Amino acid sequence: MARLNPWRWVVLGLAALYFLVPLASSVIFTVDVPGQGVTFDAYAQIVSADGFVSSLLLSLELALATIAIVLLLMVPAMVALRLGAPRLRPVVEVICQLPLVVPPIAFVAGISTVLKWGPDYLSRTPLFETFVAIQNPSFPFVLVMAYVVMALPFVHRALDAGLRAIDVRTLVEAARSCGASWPQALLRTVLPNLRGALLNAAFLTLALVLGEFTVAQLLGFQPFAVWIYSVGGSQAQLSVAVSVLSLLVTWALLLALAGVGGRTRTASSRG
Repeated sequence: MARLNPWRWVVLGLAALYFLVPLASSVIFTVDVPGQGVTFDAYAQIVSADGFVSSLLLSLELALATIAIVLLLMVPAMVALRLGAPRLRPVVEVICQLPLVVPPIAFVAGISTVLKWGPDYLSRTPLFETFVAIQNPSFPFVLVMAYVVMALPFVHRALDAGLRAIDVRTLVEAARSCGASWPQALLRTVLPNLRGALLNAAFLTLALVLGEFTVAQLLGFQPFAVWIYSVGGSQAQLSVAVSVLSLLVTWALLLALAGVGGRTRTASSRG
């Protein structure tokens, strides 16, 4: 039997305390009301709270649009790099990691400058309507474009790890030799083998969109994270309860993702 390293348990214990103590404190704050004892009124008020459903639905819509666009951009590009231009992989990797270097404040300042520049110089052109449309509060597409850029580092890493685990060239050449076109080879041979990587990229993008605050707040929109902040000014317990609930939902999605990925690997190994 392998000898257990006590330092490993010490590190794991400290990590558990680091994450669980703030979570437990937040839960206690939401259920312990002075003078009333333990009550779950804060959680009962979440669904009926003003703006909860609309902000959550907006964030989910933004997340779905961001996931679709970033995957449509990155999957063909990453496959093309593996097949035809492997020397450009470092260049693409550096470009995709740039959003980690640029501070969100500077990023949103650049977006705001462009949006303010549009009406001044494009008011008499058809592009002015585009500037207005992408800032529609019911679905601000400008946030989708910003989130696509911010998600590039995570999607690139997830897809790169998935592509490294399979022989893309052999799969594509086999599909092409059987008469498949390039789109068919991508859809029927490459994508099924990238299911785990696609799920990872989608989950990371979803978590990014649900938790992003700076860009949406400074641009004047109110998705889920901004709504939590606005509620916290007047209803602290409700705000913390929503944060705890969103964290638990995120963990549940992560566990579901791990389960789907595990079943996918098991099915692949049996095949």
